[in-house]
Amino acid sequence: MLCGACYANPPGFDWARAAVLYDDLGKKLVLTLKHGGEGAAVPVLARMMASAVAGRDAVDLILPVPLHPRRLLKRRFNQSLLLAEAVGRQAGLQVDRFSLVRRKATPSQGPLGRKARSANMAGAFAVTEKGKESLKGRHVLLIDDVMTTGATTSACARVLKRAGALSVGVLVFARVAQPVG
Repeated sequence: MLCGACYANPPGFDWARAAVLYDDLGKKLVLTLKHGGEGAAVPVLARMMASAVAGRDAVDLILPVPLHPRRLLKRRFNQSLLLAEAVGRQAGLQVDRFSLVRRKATPSQGPLGRKARSANMAGAFAVTEKGKESLKGRHVLLIDDVMTTGATTSACARVLKRAGALSVGVLVFARVAQPVG
């Protein structure tokens, strides 16, 4: 099923699934993971995510949405990488943590609307030269913690496809029910 926003402005990815809605409980779990440094819940969150894509089209490779090095230094971990590794273990799939990089430090997307979020992500991601070799002809599953408008995952998917990925599916723990306008 496609949302109205996706009909109006098609995303860069081929499909997306979420384990839960970003409602009171989903939001609490994501914010605890992201800002509370709580990694203990990762296996449970990943199991919920993996069940959301059970039976989905073939996936060859999992990639996490990368953090900019400055944000990674500040936070000390990439929650998307933690989720990707846990989903990869459960699904028996390789996780590639090095092919997709965040080359631009962007301000928080939180207060931004749909158009501003897309503009904020322009040029933020790149694929490494070695990554171009590993992505060519592959079906990629991109993992993130939460999706609001899809600006971040669309920006990632576009650079992955330009680098040779055949398809890019997105798996997030939580999805905002009414995307930001």
